[in-house]
Amino acid sequence: MIIVTNRIQVKPGFAARMAPNFTKPGPLQQFEGFHKVEVLISTDDPTYDEMSVNMYWESKEHFQAWRNSDAFAAAHQRPGSGSEGDKADSPIIGSKIVVAELASSIEALR
Repeated sequence: MIIVTNRIQVKPGFAARMAPNFTKPGPLQQFEGFHKVEVLISTDDPTYDEMSVNMYWESKEHFQAWRNSDAFAAAHQRPGSGSEGDKADSPIIGSKIVVAELASSIEALR
């Protein structure tokens, strides 16, 4: 299993409003190899909020198939995007994608 984390820095106050956009029902849920998405929010820095969007996949190949799909392109399309004004109005400051393989885990005893 791999976990793909998109660490997104946004203007303060925007993370909580944006987080539900990453967990809306859609084609992703039926994609082969997909397990789940979790969105974590950190507000520790006063200059930005940070969302960690964690996607759990069976393999890198499954994730790459999603990244190369029409469904991915449609999910990431922004209406009227492309102008410099759109970028200035965007709450997103920056982002970084990290792909990690699950090496070890432990679960609660019940």
